Amino acid sequence: MTDTVSTPARRNAIFAVIAMALLMMSIDSTIVATALHAIQQGLNTSINLAGWTITAYSFGFVLMLPVSGKLAERYGRRRVFIASSLAFTLASLGCGMADNIYVLIALRALQAAGGAGFTPTATGIIVDHFGPTRDRYVSLFGSIFPVGAMIGPIFGGYFVTYSSWRDVFFVNVPIGLLIFLLAWRFIPHDHPSRDFPVKKMDTKGIALLGSALFAGMLAATALGEKALTSNVMIFIALLLLAIMAFVFFLRHIRRSEAPFIHPRFIYGPDFGVVNLVNMIFSGFIIGAMALVPLYAINRYDISAVGSGTLLTAQGAAAMVCSLTAVMLLRRTGYRLPLYVGSAVTIAGLVLLAVPPLAGISPYAWLAFAAFLVGAGNGTINPSMRNAGLQLAPESSSMLAALRTLSLQIGAIATISIVAAILAHQSNMGAILAWVYAILAAIRLLALLLVRYVPEQRGAW
Repeated sequence: MTDTVSTPARRNAIFAVIAMALLMMSIDSTIVATALHAIQQGLNTSINLAGWTITAYSFGFVLMLPVSGKLAERYGRRRVFIASSLAFTLASLGCGMADNIYVLIALRALQAAGGAGFTPTATGIIVDHFGPTRDRYVSLFGSIFPVGAMIGPIFGGYFVTYSSWRDVFFVNVPIGLLIFLLAWRFIPHDHPSRDFPVKKMDTKGIALLGSALFAGMLAATALGEKALTSNVMIFIALLLLAIMAFVFFLRHIRRSEAPFIHPRFIYGPDFGVVNLVNMIFSGFIIGAMALVPLYAINRYDISAVGSGTLLTAQGAAAMVCSLTAVMLLRRTGYRLPLYVGSAVTIAGLVLLAVPPLAGISPYAWLAFAAFLVGAGNGTINPSMRNAGLQLAPESSSMLAALRTLSLQIGAIATISIVAAILAHQSNMGAILAWVYAILAAIRLLALLLVRYVPEQRGAW
């Protein structure tokens, strides 16, 4: 482990650079969705191919999360962070200049590969250099992502309305170059561990995991097609392929001398429950809340603009409650915020499921429900970020990657399953109400897992 950064001013400068990168990545995960129609028209393509600009980003991001974590542990957090910022910036420039939808899709995957490197390396930099304050700084990540989720659609709508869809990508270029220069200046040097000889990258493990993820995402896409009943064999074949590839991946990493991901980080004692709680407590909720605008439109006839602003309340609550939980974390430990945050989240999900009380407008009712869900998620975020990291700080980059991977898998699974159900139903509003009620029940049952989350009070 490298030397601790000695002064608060230096730590704050480093964290500011990291926060800029995480904010840029967070904005990019939502901003492109607002430009899909403009991309379709601008490149004279189909909406399905335009939609693959999001699918390709999701696949590249999910696959490269553990890859970037492994690279950071092998070559150093600083090097991979700087390389990620450069890759993200250059890919963004290419996306803005693309005149072909297939080129754009490929560049979006490359852009995702760069963006996926930010969270694992940023976590590792803080763990390596921030000493006793590292738990607090890592916890602050939870207040950054909601801001990006809030302002991404706003920026996207502005660019599409008053400028060009290309500016959705071009806006990253000056920001990315600034991050690159500041990272070069402020982020301290580090080196790969010298405790063991450097071994080749586990390309077979990467290929197996990539195959499992890609087949799973294609199966999820097929699941949402209205024509699924006539192409059910395609869905089943893709699902089986994903399961087989993942089984072979688990078998491979158990037998490999230098596995891509150590098995204990996936399902080992304490690690397994942390990953499961991350997927259920945060991943499922992220997916469900992404469907709130659709729910507001179909059940309460709220306008597209109004439905989009509902998530602002969620993001604001998540940011405030995350900051509060950070300040109290060393007193509360990890389990108490999980119980409190879950109670608030369950209340919000129940309010989403039931109709508003007399005299309360549907918009105000949904906004308050979204606020509660955001508050609950913000409360648990610091606990869950630290619960895994404290178990193996030396592998902080990989653990941060696996946490984000758990969230992504939970969100993708939730959206895919709900989309498949909605594709065959006419009353989407009623179905989504049941979805939120079922998720509230799942979250209530999942509270049984909290007692198995490793506890900690104070710095680790």
